[in-house]
Amino acid sequence: MTFMLFWQRTLLIIGATAVLAACSTGPLITRTQDLSESADAPYKNILVVALFASFDTRKGLEKAMVTQLSERGIDAVASTSMMKTTTPVTRQTFLAMVKKINADAVLITQLVNIDSHAVLTDASPEATYNVRPTYYFNVWNVELTEYVEPPFLGVEGTVVLATQIYSVLSREAVWAIESKSDFVQDSGVPRPYTFFLDEARAITAHMSRDGLIVQ
Repeated sequence: MTFMLFWQRTLLIIGATAVLAACSTGPLITRTQDLSESADAPYKNILVVALFASFDTRKGLEKAMVTQLSERGIDAVASTSMMKTTTPVTRQTFLAMVKKINADAVLITQLVNIDSHAVLTDASPEATYNVRPTYYFNVWNVELTEYVEPPFLGVEGTVVLATQIYSVLSREAVWAIESKSDFVQDSGVPRPYTFFLDEARAITAHMSRDGLIVQ
């Protein structure tokens, strides 16, 4: 692949991402557990935990969640900010974090389901023309160069995440939702950070609406 083709494809991906972002309506939220009457909400100091197979994916969502909660005046800490990739993902690890930051709640988000399939997309050929006059009247020399890129593989599907709030005081889940998001992306390209921001905005908005946090 030439340098020109590389940038043509890069611009195509960026453009597609912009269109998708503009058309996105955000995750579809379903409440699966109403706020418990015994909950000691609102919460002001929250440990944010994302449970995925990839450490980078966990870090991406936790970072977005902390950003959204902090903007609402909540003291939020990402679990990955206190971990290494080799740190055991166990209950004891998170309990130690709760004690360290004196959290009053733990927000846990994990993958429930992902349904995806591959889509083969034909790349649009690009052509350039080089037109030069000749010694003959109204006769031109035209050179056509066509750049044809092989089809590329895309992935589209649906992701369902489950989010729960655990009260540190009662050690019980006091609220839960599920969020469903559709996505389209080029195969091999990491999921854009906008995906995490959309999820974080939707989750924190419902937390605020249900009285788990106050701004």
